[in-house]
Amino acid sequence: MHWHARIEKNVILLLVLTLITVSIGGIVEIVPTFTIESTIEKVKGVRPYSPLELAGRNIYVREGCYTCHSQQIRTFRDEVERYGHYSLAAESMYDHPFQWGSKRTGPDLARVGGKYSNDWHVAHLKDPRSVVPESIMPPYAFLAETPLRMDDVNAHLEANIAVGVPYSEAMLENARADLRAQANPNADTEGLLERYPKAEVADFDGNPGQLTEMDALVAYLQILGRMVDFADYGTEELAQ
Repeated sequence: MHWHARIEKNVILLLVLTLITVSIGGIVEIVPTFTIESTIEKVKGVRPYSPLELAGRNIYVREGCYTCHSQQIRTFRDEVERYGHYSLAAESMYDHPFQWGSKRTGPDLARVGGKYSNDWHVAHLKDPRSVVPESIMPPYAFLAETPLRMDDVNAHLEANIAVGVPYSEAMLENARADLRAQANPNADTEGLLERYPKAEVADFDGNPGQLTEMDALVAYLQILGRMVDFADYGTEELAQ
């Protein structure tokens, strides 16, 4: 063990050998990640957000909703029984940044899509205590009066493409039309639903004369947790 004692007494030698050891460990951990396409296993049903859903997500982030609502159901029994199937990594693979959250002043929203009607969401956002008397959430009534400004919707999709979201040329070409069609039940939505399966088409805010931020936010909330149909698959069959 004399060699060990010599290393401990020589600060420079100890530093050099420490750096070599840490470097080897880092290389062993990091290099393999560059040899695989993705560390997230793809799951059937997960798709990029539609232009309207993406606009709603932007509003969700802007208003800081993630500070009180998480979007991550852990594998604990109490969480699964209350909120539904535990969250899969693939469900947030197109979220930049992800909205897992770390605090639940309000309930988790990972499976809120389809749980309530559009009218309920609008009423809740306008006056939370009108539907949940014990709620301490602030009102967001102004969203129903604020026109949705998404003249640069293509730029939003392109920014997501830059970080790996697979929007196609068809999605880019039809972005503006898809944005408005999803909030218009009378529109031709065949192409929209082909590009974005399970997208809910509705006049979300109840005001057909104007496309508002309320339309976008409710559209986003209504898709959360609905892309993957857990009832149709066993856990082992979720992966493609």
